[in-house]
Amino acid sequence: MTVETREKLYEGKAKIVYETNQPGRIIQYFKDDATAFNALKKGTILGKGVINNRMSAVLFEVLERAGVPTHYLETLSDREMLCRRLDIIKIETIVRNVVAGSLAKRTGLEEGTPIKQPIVELYYKSDPLGDPMLNDDHVRMMRLATPAELSWMKKTALRVNTVLKPHLTRRGILLVDFKLEFGRQGRKLYLGDEISPDTCRLWDSRSKERLDKDRFRRDMGGVEEAYAEVYRRLVPAST
Repeated sequence: MTVETREKLYEGKAKIVYETNQPGRIIQYFKDDATAFNALKKGTILGKGVINNRMSAVLFEVLERAGVPTHYLETLSDREMLCRRLDIIKIETIVRNVVAGSLAKRTGLEEGTPIKQPIVELYYKSDPLGDPMLNDDHVRMMRLATPAELSWMKKTALRVNTVLKPHLTRRGILLVDFKLEFGRQGRKLYLGDEISPDTCRLWDSRSKERLDKDRFRRDMGGVEEAYAEVYRRLVPAST
């Protein structure tokens, strides 16, 4: 059955989600819009949507081959991917390999300090509340996920890290930290959203130059060039 785009279901800060003529499937359209600090800072990163769509597809395929179930089904165009329609769990799961960003502010540790054993953090997915940090007890109190689901999410997040960290290292990129979102389709859980310079901190392995959205957040300049460099290293020329 040919995929047909139907009504818009949702428009977020970086993507638009459309219904399709295929039950249980949606289309994610990736925009060039950029936001930071819970949309207090807004702008545009030219070509970002194409890069994030293509990069996410490549990395979802890497994860699928490693046994991680994802919502990704097919790349439809430069900015569109066909995905399973998920009931998104309102928990952002962050894995940290190197001290950076809010972790540096909260701990006083210097940015760039290696973390021997990866850290998994949970945040409540709520723009009005500023995505506050959660622990397992908060998740249980708010009934955001069952204990079994939360355990699976944490385990899978670390599995994603185990797969992607060496994959990026071989391409000269240090995976500093990254955000994941998970969702349900029926009784099964899947990794959703995207994996891109928007949702990961990516540094050049040698120079430690930032190749991610921190360049936008911190007004460092060279944002489009950094995204393009990540794309060049991670996305095969034929893709």
